[in-house]
Amino acid sequence: MGTMNAKTRGFGGQLPKAEMLLRRTRSSGLRLTALSLVSLLPLLAAAQIPQPASGRHGDEYTLRLNTDMVVLNASVLDRHNATVSGLEKANFQIYEDGIQQKINHFSHEDVPVMVGIAVDNSGSMSSKRNDVIAAAQAFTRLSNPQDQMFIVNFNDNVTFGLPAGLPFTDRPEQLQLALAEIKAIGQTSLYDGIATALEHIKLGSRDKKVLILISDGGDNASKHTLAQVIEMAKQSTAIIYAIGIFDEQDGDQNPAVLKRFAKETGGEAFFPESSRNIVSLCEGIARDIRSQYTLTYTPTITSQDGKYRVVDVKAIARSRGHLSVRTRSGYVVPMDTSASASKGTRP
Repeated sequence: MGTMNAKTRGFGGQLPKAEMLLRRTRSSGLRLTALSLVSLLPLLAAAQIPQPASGRHGDEYTLRLNTDMVVLNASVLDRHNATVSGLEKANFQIYEDGIQQKINHFSHEDVPVMVGIAVDNSGSMSSKRNDVIAAAQAFTRLSNPQDQMFIVNFNDNVTFGLPAGLPFTDRPEQLQLALAEIKAIGQTSLYDGIATALEHIKLGSRDKKVLILISDGGDNASKHTLAQVIEMAKQSTAIIYAIGIFDEQDGDQNPAVLKRFAKETGGEAFFPESSRNIVSLCEGIARDIRSQYTLTYTPTITSQDGKYRVVDVKAIARSRGHLSVRTRSGYVVPMDTSASASKGTRP
């Protein structure tokens, strides 16, 4: 994911307008408990730690580690739901299945990100098209020059916004041109759009992965079911930030779906009062991504049993008051089939 000596971006000085709006519109269902993003990322390439790889466990996509190292990306919030910077390693505690872990590495730096922007192109979004385009463009303006980005559009069908043969780009002008081609028409294949984006994001060379979803949450045209795509989201390392923009006359809106995708992946869901506000929201999301902490640990439980491990990260700084940490709740350990294979049994 690039070197670990990139300059850290902070929030010093006057609180940006985007951050103020971000505080007001954060989904209340995501303010509870500790929230640290568990994405098993090979973030320490510069420290010569081998990379984890991804593979399949049964029919489901699962995270597979080539080392014992687990890497966490964590966003810390204060009691006002504002992002907290300036913490140190000693301020954090990590627990796996209730057992405290030793933190091996800590950093608070801006690293390149793999970013997908999934945009609802259905007819119900036609009145919000210009605001959606402006919001996505605002996000790209705050990107790291080394970020890789792509666009997925969904209505009756799912299409990629970039030209054929260009899966990702680090050039904002290419993304802006692709966004300008959006035409809102037809029905909504939300689940198919998310599934396509989650599969595509695995192909990028940046290990930290984020999906920005802009939709009303409704679906009336997908081949995938909600349960199938929720499972994909759980197994993915991507954080989903969902922005719900609704029309009072639209009966298909479903904010609960957007909240669930965000919660399952350690992201957030936002519901601005007006689509005009999503420009500031996207700017705030970009800043949130850049302000995350990175922590790694080697699990004390070493068995590769294919089970789900619950991860909880706490941040404690008495001078900052009560803090919460945004996270995915755990990860799946790969199954060690070598023992059963040596006995001639089926894995």
